[in-house]
This record gives sequence, structure tokens and C-alpha cells, in this order.
Amino acid sequence: MVAAIRPRAPDIPIPPPQPGEPVQESDIPMNNPRTFLLVALFALVYLIWSQWQIDYAPQPATAASTAPQVAAGQTPAPIPSSAEIPQAGPVATTATTQVPPAAAGEAPTTDPVIVQTDLLRVEIDPRGGSVISAELLAYPEQPKQPERVRLLSPEPDSYFVAQSGLVSNTGPAPNHQSLFETASHSYQLADGQNRLEVPLTWRDASGITVTKTFVFERASYVIEQTQKIDNQSAAAWSGNAYRQLQRVPLVIDTSGIKGYTNTARYSFMGAAWYSPEEKFQKLAFDKFGKEPLKKEVTGGWIALLQHYFFAAWIPPATETEQFSSETVATSGPPRYLVRGMSPPISIAAGTSGTLSARLYVGPKLQSTLDDLAPGLAKTADYGIFTVISEPLHWLLSQFHKLTGNWGFAIILLVLLIKAVFFKLSEAQYRSMAKMRKMQPRVAALKERYGDDRQKLNQAMLELYQKEKINPLGGCLPMLVQIPVFLGLYWVLLESVELRQAPFILWIHNLTAPDPYYVLPILNAATMLATQFLTPMTGMDPLQAKMMKFMPLIFSVLFAFFPAGLVLYWTVNGALGLLQQWIITRRIEGAGKPLAAAAK
Repeated sequence: MVAAIRPRAPDIPIPPPQPGEPVQESDIPMNNPRTFLLVALFALVYLIWSQWQIDYAPQPATAASTAPQVAAGQTPAPIPSSAEIPQAGPVATTATTQVPPAAAGEAPTTDPVIVQTDLLRVEIDPRGGSVISAELLAYPEQPKQPERVRLLSPEPDSYFVAQSGLVSNTGPAPNHQSLFETASHSYQLADGQNRLEVPLTWRDASGITVTKTFVFERASYVIEQTQKIDNQSAAAWSGNAYRQLQRVPLVIDTSGIKGYTNTARYSFMGAAWYSPEEKFQKLAFDKFGKEPLKKEVTGGWIALLQHYFFAAWIPPATETEQFSSETVATSGPPRYLVRGMSPPISIAAGTSGTLSARLYVGPKLQSTLDDLAPGLAKTADYGIFTVISEPLHWLLSQFHKLTGNWGFAIILLVLLIKAVFFKLSEAQYRSMAKMRKMQPRVAALKERYGDDRQKLNQAMLELYQKEKINPLGGCLPMLVQIPVFLGLYWVLLESVELRQAPFILWIHNLTAPDPYYVLPILNAATMLATQFLTPMTGMDPLQAKMMKFMPLIFSVLFAFFPAGLVLYWTVNGALGLLQQWIITRRIEGAGKPLAAAAK
């Protein structure tokens, strides 16, 4: 399981010495060059830390240590076993007539019920009325390919299902292994139809009838589910409804270059829930055994998350649910289960009652999720960069409404950020231009003081103070943009709206690396041009040598970054280069060749 990435913060530049304090030449930052080194170091540390987290993160606990409900010597079943059925809540106990669960190895005896809407293709197993498959028709697995994302699946290596049922201590109750009847095995939302109901019925000889109905609506990933209990028996019926999700972790390829650039490896996969008191909370699969969930929640929801998509049970806002988690043993990989149990309901003989909940199966669309339930949009998890990434995502969404293209939205975001930091950047480039203009005077000071470094540095400091040049002025604009850079990285990593989003020409997916490395090369060219305008005289020799390799280093790094992120950095660098060139010309004299000014 990949843990949340927590990069080390960059070192803060050392402030300039006070008058009279000895100064080493290397203590005077050379503005943009020094900052480039800082950014490169930050990026390298960030990537190394990310890889370490992936390679050495704790592995999920095995089912043997976290699933005590499996009896000793019992062979784990490849399909849900009776151990997954929760116990009924506290009710008045009388003669128990609960229907025994299906045998552990028993396979479904009927074909699934297939439901298709404009957004979903769902399969419901009549045994238990479980949603065992859900294809998201608007999301291809790969660009321009017919296969769609299959979020829910009964296949062993990608097992992910949504189950529900009833438990009772006073009478029969169908659980998620009981066999239901259905009038049809095929339902489709027709043109002009906005609502589709799919009923399944379970009957008991005692007079208890349960109708489990799934309601689908056009343009929605929400499936409303009701369980109507019709009690025509001779006694009152009491019980609870439960809804649960269980899955195996997805196997994500982390080998080679493709594995390294696979953004799914950096995304959280596990359980999540929400309560008004604790807000959005997560539970990684490897914590199921150590920190199992067991909470009473009113007005919350419970979910299982993966990259870009998730499934969640959302009970009524006024209902107090018992949330819990378990690890289920199987003959294959362990399954991780989260469950919500409703309060008990009592139904007198000759009457009926209904229990309801909503099942969300779909993408992490932030613009609509909070309308379904509080905190649901937090499933698009930006980790420690949430405070930066959420505003960036909102801005990008607004720009996308204007342009209809996420690449142009990123460019507009760069323009906005440049406008916000214009004065700060202007001060940076003025400081750099003045330092460039001061190089002949700095050279004269070096000739005057020779090897007396203390007097030389003191004289240089006095010169900078006299000319009102801040040697640190070039660092701050770049430093304040590093959080924006990382925040945008997580927006591209986690926002399903940008998944497989094309730009123009050769860039068909902004969340994947540039396939032809054009943007990394353009970024390198921008950096080379920036170096030409940046004062180099007086730089520490080792630092100067490293600076020459910065364009190459960044090109290699950006070859593995999402194209949208490299687009942002390249456009940002190009605009900064233009601003720097204009300010340099103004200070050194309009129309005067830059080369002559450096002599």
C-alpha cells in the first residue's frame, strides 16, 4: 500500500550578513542560479522520498492475523462466507427462525440482472441482490479504446462488490447470500426516460416478504436502494439492515519506466469515512488489523477508494449507523470489508417498513459530490497539499469552462499566478539586472583586494547596500511558487476531471508524460536562455559547473512528470524569461546590446 507522500521542505536561504560581519563569497546567492539548484535538490529529494515510500511501505497484514472469524482448519472460500454476515442488533429475543446462509462454496444459480443507463452498466447478482459489477461508460480504460473502467468486479484479482442484507434475532431475514427472484434479467434506461427501477423479491414461508429495489436515474452515478419488509406473519419482526463493500487491493505495475510514471501508484487506496465530528478520515488496508474501524456515526458515509474512482454507501442523514471494518480470508488474496449497520427496526404483524440508503459508484467529481453528502468531495485526496490543491482545482475548473481545454486552462492559471506575483518577480529581475550591471565593479573589487576575502566580501556587501541590491531578492519568487508547483502536481495526480485530458497536437493526456519529450526540451531551452541573462561572475566554481547541467537535469526529471505539470513550468519559465529580458534591457539601457553591457 502506498502511503501518502510527504516531501521534505526546502532549506530556507541564509539571510545576508550584517555590516561588519565577515562574508564568504559563496554566502551571496546568485539569485536565479542558486534558486535553480534549490529547486533541483527539492525535486530530487521529493522523488527519492516518494520512491522510498513505495518500496518500503508496510505491506497489508495477512488475513490469518486479522480475520479471527475463520475457524481453525477451515478452508477459506473464494466467495463470500457466512462469517461476513453481521450479527443483528439488540432486540427482544424470541424463537430464532433466521434463514441459514448459503454454503461457502455454493456458486450463483441464476444469471445476473444487467442494468444499463447513460453512465453505468451494472450487474446485480440475484443471490443476495449484490452489485457485483459496475462499468463507468464515460471513462475508457485507455484513450480511444472501447474498454471502460470496471470499478466493481467479481473477478478474483480485481474483486470489488457492494453487498446489503438484513439480520434479525426474531424472524427470517435475507442476507447478501439469500436467493432473490427477479421478473427480468435485463433493464435499460430508454431515451426520454429519467428513472429506472429494478426490484428483486425474497419470500419466506412464515409470511415475511422482502423487496429489494434499486433505482437508477439519468446522468447520475447514485443508485438508490430500498429494502421493504412486508410482515404478514403472526408475530412482530425486528432486525437491522447492513450495507457493506469489500475488495482486494488492485495490483499496480510499479516496474520499469511505465511503472514509475503510473500515477495510480502514488494515490491512496483504502477505506474512508466521514462523520460530522471527525470529518474526513482514511484507513489504509495495512491498518485494518491494527486499527480496525468501529464507530457510531450519524450523518456520515463509508467508502472504499482507489485512484480517480470509489464506491460509497450513504445512509440517511438522520440515521445512526455502526461503521466497522474487517479482513476476510479467502483462498486468494485477503479481502478488505467496510460495513454500515442501521439501527434496529420493528415491524408489527400485518404491517410493513422500509430501510433505504444510497450507493455511489463512480468518479471523484468534486463539483457534484458535496451535493450528495458532506465531505464526499474529500475523496479526491490531495494529502498535505489540500489547502493549495483545492483552490488550484477550482481555478482550473473555471478556466476550463472558458476554454473547454485543460491545457489552455493551465496556461491561464500560469498567467494568473504571474499577475499575482508580478511585483515580486519584477523586484527579483531588477535585482538580477542590477547585479549583472555591477559585475565590472565587482571585478574591480576583486582586483583591488586580491586574496583578502574578508575585505573583498565586506566591500561587495557595501556595494550592494549602496546600490540597494538585495542578493536574496531572486530566491523568494521561486520559493513561493514551489508550493504551487507541488499543489498542481497533486491536482493532476488526483483530479479525475483531468484524467486522459488532451491538450493539442501530440499531447493526448496531460496526466501522463510527454510521449515525445517536446515540453522537457522546450523547458531546457528556456532555462538556457535564462542562464544567459543571469549574472554568473563571482559564482562559486562548483556551483557554476552545476548550473551548466541544470537544463539537462531538469529535462531528465520532467521527462517522467505529467505533461500538464511540465506545460505549467515551461510556460511559467518562458513568461519569466520575457519579463527578465524586458527589465534587463530597461536597466542596462534601451537598445544597448546585452553582450556589450557584460564587457
